[in-house]
Amino acid sequence: MATLTFDSFDLSKNSDGLLPVIIQDATTLKVLMLGYMNRQAFELTAETGKVTFFSRSRNCLWTKGETSGHFLYVKDMLVDCDSDTLLIKASPVGPTCHRGTTSCFDTPDSEGFIRSLSQLIAERHRLMPENSYTTRLFIKGVKKIAQKVGEEAVESIVEAVDGNRDRFIYEAGDLLYHYLVLLEQMGVTLADIEAELHLRHS
Repeated sequence: MATLTFDSFDLSKNSDGLLPVIIQDATTLKVLMLGYMNRQAFELTAETGKVTFFSRSRNCLWTKGETSGHFLYVKDMLVDCDSDTLLIKASPVGPTCHRGTTSCFDTPDSEGFIRSLSQLIAERHRLMPENSYTTRLFIKGVKKIAQKVGEEAVESIVEAVDGNRDRFIYEAGDLLYHYLVLLEQMGVTLADIEAELHLRHS
């Protein structure tokens, strides 16, 4: 991000000279919104780490969250292949859309939740808060966590064999949660698993 400047972009095809900016949740990978930047907005975003846009309707700069407190904190900035669009991976504080929804696009709020849950589990592991079931699992260690994964896997299989879809979804949720805890205990991320599967696919 340090080497990226506004002059890095080719905006010759954009009649208004503005840079289209796609905002993506850095954790869930959900697309949150589309906005536009001029040079000043881009430079302010790079300087402060908070996403600032140029409002075409009001003809002025606006920092997302300046009135609501729902800021977008920059995690990464990536240029597309034609150098005429910017992708910002950000950590949102609260909902992004003025409607109070996670995204300005009508995608389910549950989209990408597994990554949010994985991040929460990692936070639980780091802070070890009292009265947390996740904390108790980490205290008991890898054998107990692995045992729970095995138990939930069996229960999921039973419901699958019985053809009970609703119960299978419930048990599969338990299985996936405990599997995420096991991944965290082992120091493995979802990205690590994705990389392994991608390697096999290649």
